Amino acid sequence: MSLTHRSFLFPFLSLLLLLLLLLLPPTASSSSIQNLLKSQGLPGGLFPENVKSFDLGQNGRLEVHLDSPCMAKYETRVHFDSVVRANLSYGGLVGLEGLSQEELFLWFPVKGIIVSDTSSGLILFDIGLARKQLSRSLFEDPPVCKPQGAVPENFGRKMGFAVLG
Repeated sequence: MSLTHRSFLFPFLSLLLLLLLLLLPPTASSSSIQNLLKSQGLPGGLFPENVKSFDLGQNGRLEVHLDSPCMAKYETRVHFDSVVRANLSYGGLVGLEGLSQEELFLWFPVKGIIVSDTSSGLILFDIGLARKQLSRSLFEDPPVCKPQGAVPENFGRKMGFAVLG
């Protein structure tokens, strides 16, 4: 191949590669986070389908970026901030920040999500004041998460009660 043909071929291949990268489906980050969660013994649908990107530090600190804050429903409603952080280890997300769950008309920050026995079919949500066991099957597929904006300051307060955190 002559030098002229090579110089023409390189920009063409570069352009082709760029087009392929731009045409990748937007769920690539979502499926990647699903694969990461599954490799750690967790169900793949803990995060919604609108995951924009995520970072996993060498110390196990996971940071998940969503398109915007949003509301989803598993058994109850949950609110995702635009950034959710947690320490990821096998079978658990602990030290969670950026995820709240509605219980009896009150909103509580989720502190941790734990699967202690993968054969039990149960997942444990730690909301600080209590722990709630849910069916793991609720979390197999990423939920649809509807944009809601930021959580209002009084989001967890109803009828004079305040969320303790």
